[in-house]
Amino acid sequence: KPEIRENNWIPLDLSDFILLGLLGHSRAQQFLFGMVLTIAFMALVGNALMILLIQWDLRLHTPMYFLLSQLSLMDAMLVSTTVPKMAADYLTGIKSISLAGCGLQIFFLLTLGGGECFLLAAMAYDRYVAVCHPLRYPMLMNWPLCLRMTMGSWFLGAADGLMQAVVALSFPFCSRREIDHFFCEAPTLVRLACADTSVFENVMYICCVLMLLVPFCLILTSYSLILAAVLHMGSTEARKKAFATCSSHVAVVGLFYGAAIFIYMRPKSYRSAHHDKVVSAFYSILTPMLNPLIYSLRNSEGAFRNWLGKTHAM
Repeated sequence: KPEIRENNWIPLDLSDFILLGLLGHSRAQQFLFGMVLTIAFMALVGNALMILLIQWDLRLHTPMYFLLSQLSLMDAMLVSTTVPKMAADYLTGIKSISLAGCGLQIFFLLTLGGGECFLLAAMAYDRYVAVCHPLRYPMLMNWPLCLRMTMGSWFLGAADGLMQAVVALSFPFCSRREIDHFFCEAPTLVRLACADTSVFENVMYICCVLMLLVPFCLILTSYSLILAAVLHMGSTEARKKAFATCSSHVAVVGLFYGAAIFIYMRPKSYRSAHHDKVVSAFYSILTPMLNPLIYSLRNSEGAFRNWLGKTHAM
């Protein structure tokens, strides 16, 4: 029997879920929807330009910029995982998502989010070596190590995503299959289960600790050592250069980890569907737009201008 969703008759498979979405249809929220689409478009274009710039400019063929290109790739994929489905649901009113579609969203979100956690730790190590051991940089941060760290980031993220997606979808779900979110997220989906999920929630919490806090501690250690080294530099110009190089990465780390820890590591009693949706939009849409802006302004400005100049000359 078809169900009525927002004054539209929509045939709904009994195994499907309903995504309630991020915004309603008032005039103000329609304006916010337009802003979300604009931010998502800017995120896709910005990260695509960052990848193309790094590929185009031979001076940027270094481990640091290779890691940055991988971050841009993850950010572009993260936006593509959530925004197209959210926009289609909002415009058509058909808010159903299949069990397989929900599992794919969970898998890709955790793969990209978890991979980004470890990739940011690899980037922090790269900055530590560049600032604290500049003469040994070619040996301590060589290409084989850079590739291994990148592949390890993708693999660990995918392993976590696959495990959580498979287990989350293995639970029996109640007849009310409404997900108060604009995409399928494991913590939100598990609330609909008609079974004891305490063991899975505890395991998921441990996974979040490993995926978030371990890389975060490595990042804090790296930047503590960088700060100590910078404070001992005799040259004011060297201090400014070191701070300028690292400040962009610190800003990105703060934005990403702050939102991720808020979503995945809060006690269950403090969870709010509204807050979860807002913060999820922040780390899955807004942060991917800010990352290329932050890095390009700090690190790639000269190369970006050269690329634009060559494009206009052609």
